[in-house]
Amino acid sequence: MTALQHVTVTVNGITYERSVDPRLSLVDFLRHELHLTGTHVGCEHGVCGACTIIKDGMAVRSCLLLAVQSDGTNLQTVEGLRNAETGELHPIQQAFIDEHGLQCGFCTPGFLMSTLELLADNPSPTDQEIKDALDGNLCRCTGYQSIIKSVRLAAAKTSGGKLAGTHGSA
Repeated sequence: MTALQHVTVTVNGITYERSVDPRLSLVDFLRHELHLTGTHVGCEHGVCGACTIIKDGMAVRSCLLLAVQSDGTNLQTVEGLRNAETGELHPIQQAFIDEHGLQCGFCTPGFLMSTLELLADNPSPTDQEIKDALDGNLCRCTGYQSIIKSVRLAAAKTSGGKLAGTHGSA
């Protein structure tokens, strides 16, 4: 029997303490221990991007990390995008709705979190920078043109309307 390890993490502004199996993946910890099921489990190999979250300001694949590796860190999941007080959607979420950047929704949390990191680092990305930032996220439904349009709109909404490099198609 494996000894449990104590983990303390802050997720979406709330601090959690749990004792977990040291082999428990971070995505399973979020989904099964904290009941934050917006982070999806796709390929479990870090290839599809469905499990993307923000860890200490950087987008990471939560299926590739163990929960114990996140001890003492600050995490943000897709549930943390919506304003908890008002219920208002984050501009990135609204942009994906407005530009039809989702269909089945399975990949959407990963795209949203990757977009959050992109726009935090680069508020006015070019189309190529958007494509590069989303390169590790896979969608099986929409194609990618609506997703690119969604990120463009999110950039415009979050940077006061300034948006570079949107000439040409996605």
